[in-house]
Amino acid sequence: MEDKERELIFEVAGMAGDILLRSGAEISRVDETMRRIACAYELENVSTFVLSNGIFLTSETEGSNHQVRVRHIPLAGARLDRIDAVNELSREIELGFFTPTEAKAKLKEIEKLPQKPGWHQILAAGIGSGAFCFLFGGDVLDSLAAFLAGFILYLYVLDVVKGRLSKIATNASGGALVMALTLLFYRLGFGHHLDLMSVGALLPLIPGVAFTNSIRDFADQDYIAGAVRLLDTLIVIFSIALGVGLMMMWCGIGGSL
Repeated sequence: MEDKERELIFEVAGMAGDILLRSGAEISRVDETMRRIACAYELENVSTFVLSNGIFLTSETEGSNHQVRVRHIPLAGARLDRIDAVNELSREIELGFFTPTEAKAKLKEIEKLPQKPGWHQILAAGIGSGAFCFLFGGDVLDSLAAFLAGFILYLYVLDVVKGRLSKIATNASGGALVMALTLLFYRLGFGHHLDLMSVGALLPLIPGVAFTNSIRDFADQDYIAGAVRLLDTLIVIFSIALGVGLMMMWCGIGGSL
């Protein structure tokens, strides 16, 4: 195998790992995918070390030829469409459907996959909020109120915040907004159970995928990655609770929830 081809294969494996980790995949999946691609292209002596926010990838050939790739990848939200696309590509590479050059081009296409349109996310947040409220025991009016609160919450997150605030500030202010909205609906008689309306509308902020992946990382004995993701999840939950608590104190309520 020529040096240029070896470098290309090494880059393809690294790119696949970068996309997976940036998209919120669990550590074992990132590690397995990079190894699978390297093995399919017969890249020798590959070693991987994956953390929740970084990848170390090395390859060694006979003599003193070493390849090293280190990437820092900040924690981000889940992109299941990208994870699914990279998984499918890795299996097609194993079956011999793509050369390294073609695989690199496909990975670049996957990197450019657009997010869902904003109105899709806003509508999904509203529907999810109403559905969770109903699931927790709320009536139809409670669910409608939770739908509106979740809808407005994601309007705030996507169109007002737009990534300008830190994660803590975004979730704290989002929690306060939801509490203010559901309390207003409750006092106007639009909804009968303040607690169910609030919980349902807050669900879109809860990082459920990140929490699940942290447990899977612990189960796979990736304790560092699991601890980092779990801590990040707990910070988000604490921030939401802080915003809700401050709004409750400001409005002078305590026993209603």
